[in-house]
Amino acid sequence: MQQGFSNEHACQIVGVNAKTGVRWRHGRSPQRGRKAAPSARAVVPPSGASRYLHEEERLYIADRLREEASVRAIAAELGRSPSTVSREIRRNRTVDPRGRWHYRPYAAQARADARRRRPKPGKIRRNPELRDFVQAGLARRWSPQQICQALRMTFPDRPEMHVVHETVYQALYIQGRGELRREVARALRSGRTRRKPQRQADCRQPRFKDPMVMISDRPAEAEDRAVPGHWEGDLIIGKDGASAIGTLVERATRYVMLLHLPDGRSAEHVRDALVTTVKTLPGHLVRSLTWDQGSEMAAHLSFTIATNIPVYFCDPASPWQRGSNENTNGLLRQYFPKGTDLSVHTREHLDAVAAELNGRPRKTLDWQTPAQRLHRLLTA
Repeated sequence: MQQGFSNEHACQIVGVNAKTGVRWRHGRSPQRGRKAAPSARAVVPPSGASRYLHEEERLYIADRLREEASVRAIAAELGRSPSTVSREIRRNRTVDPRGRWHYRPYAAQARADARRRRPKPGKIRRNPELRDFVQAGLARRWSPQQICQALRMTFPDRPEMHVVHETVYQALYIQGRGELRREVARALRSGRTRRKPQRQADCRQPRFKDPMVMISDRPAEAEDRAVPGHWEGDLIIGKDGASAIGTLVERATRYVMLLHLPDGRSAEHVRDALVTTVKTLPGHLVRSLTWDQGSEMAAHLSFTIATNIPVYFCDPASPWQRGSNENTNGLLRQYFPKGTDLSVHTREHLDAVAAELNGRPRKTLDWQTPAQRLHRLLTA
């Protein structure tokens, strides 16, 4: 059939019934109730550099599903991520009237091709009424953002008349779309005929006003946990991001301390709670603090000035650089579940939870508790 023959003609050449050919095309075995023989399995097609699955890979997925192979096994054989294969099956499978699903590779390929059609016509181009409203607003020297808000107020129950201001900018500036007359671009306050980006993509903006010291500059003694006093910190967030609890973990002993933040999690609140907490410890047990690049640490320099404790920041999207703290936050979710209001917990309750965690034997400490390890350091 890839050479242009019809189903009936292809089945005559191969020597099978036409219904059998249809079942093969849909990724089903020729005999119901029987698995395809492993020797008849298709050769694993190379995934290549394409980010999209191609037809040979979909045929292979169908063959292996008939053999009841797992998604992870199929992904490993194709050299793809398991989530890619799982998403492909979920998106492109076919459900029969009895509620049973089947993965048919040619139908899956057709669905994928239909979704990938580019370029797609813009929303403003497809709706003349919307286009006229936007052009009238630009002629009155309204900004795209003002036009979009006016659309929502004028047509509150018609989502097809709602767009974001970026859609208007694209209709004006992107070459070849022709969705809005180019002369209306002169009505914009900037008067530009091309969109000016707010910042260059390759120029990362500083995260905080005060320069950060990255984790790569942290002393080696903190990395190998040989010297106590190096702490990792983070926040666990409550329902709707309205409340939080700060967590501190000492890297060598895994000792946990919790920050009470009843008034919020702003940079000033977190700084004050950190200063109050670390001042309860001996100086030789607080040598450094490692945190991620969350906005709650914007006042890190004033914390360092108040305590003489340097703050080191992890790289973006690198939670493993604070492994002890991430593990502790997972344990704390037993006491403070996700989606709950964390502001209801008192200072006394936080101390009780920390004491319970510090009293647990840890395999990494040769089954000693963090409290025992810390006590040994204090009495040494």
